[in-house]
Amino acid sequence: MDERQALAAFAALGQEHRLRVVRALVTAGPDGLAAGVLAETVGVAGNNLSFHLKELSHAGLITSRREGKSVIYNAAYAGLSDLVQFLMRDCCQGHPEVCNPAAAALAACDCTTVDALHA
Repeated sequence: MDERQALAAFAALGQEHRLRVVRALVTAGPDGLAAGVLAETVGVAGNNLSFHLKELSHAGLITSRREGKSVIYNAAYAGLSDLVQFLMRDCCQGHPEVCNPAAAALAACDCTTVDALHA
């Protein structure tokens, strides 16, 4: 991820409903959420939700797929991972204690479903 992509991702996440969307989709896991369920979960009207979903999709943070008449949205784990890596790339500068809290939080995460999505 380059700086331009990171800026687009941060801009997309810098809005309350969009951040809630991403968090809800991460929590939902690989099954994702239908648009109606997602709108209800984050507390936004369906017509407003589509605007937010478009911004998140353009930033590479979510994906969508059609299942019958429903559109199912998922967190784009690769894009989210790239964003975290962008932030942490130059983290320690010879001082690993600076990054230890973030590394510990990631180590505590059960990322087995996320790893399966990268395969």
